[in-house]
Amino acid sequence: MKYLIKDSYNIYKKCKQAKSVFLIVYGKYIYYRARYKLNILAHQHTTVIGIKNINTAHRLNIGVQYIGFSHPSDKTWMNIKGVLAITGNYSIGRGCRFDIGEQAKVTIGCGGYINVNTKLIIMHGLKIGDNCAIAWGCEFLDEDFHAIDYKGRIEKNKNIIIGNHVWIGAEAKIYQGTIIADGCVIASNSVVRGHFTEKNTIIGGNPAKVIKTQIQWT
Repeated sequence: MKYLIKDSYNIYKKCKQAKSVFLIVYGKYIYYRARYKLNILAHQHTTVIGIKNINTAHRLNIGVQYIGFSHPSDKTWMNIKGVLAITGNYSIGRGCRFDIGEQAKVTIGCGGYINVNTKLIIMHGLKIGDNCAIAWGCEFLDEDFHAIDYKGRIEKNKNIIIGNHVWIGAEAKIYQGTIIADGCVIASNSVVRGHFTEKNTIIGGNPAKVIKTQIQWT
């Protein structure tokens, strides 16, 4: 009983700070726990299609973190036809758009967050490592949705792999087949496609390239 009271009070404080409607957020929280055995705290303007396809034993916050420039009426849309697997406590910002295809799997490690207004359009696969910071307005896209045929065309793996402790700056775009090693930083507004296998580098530009090596970020 003490745990339930404390948990309810903590949710109330979080809702008040983020200008979320406590009764709606808490009602959805109880429903998700009872119906799906999921520990999800979702803003009142969050819609999740395919909630049964979320695999996590931890707290998932959706749109209830305080971000000064987000608006209480921003809508979050998550269309999960495939699998969304999260291995630790995690936060997804308000206004995000997720479209995970039927054959796709998105795996997210423990720690870190996805900030507001970020898009995940994944038809094949996306893996995000532990303790990754994904800033606002980013885009992850692993499918062209159109085919261009030409002589010598080689079909490549379209999955996106992000290592551990990677910081992806605001408005960066990460496209199909990209691999980013541990400890890297992606500069804001970069367009990234390719294999960046050297750890602890700054990657930036359009098209993105390695700008600086042997860096550390906190």
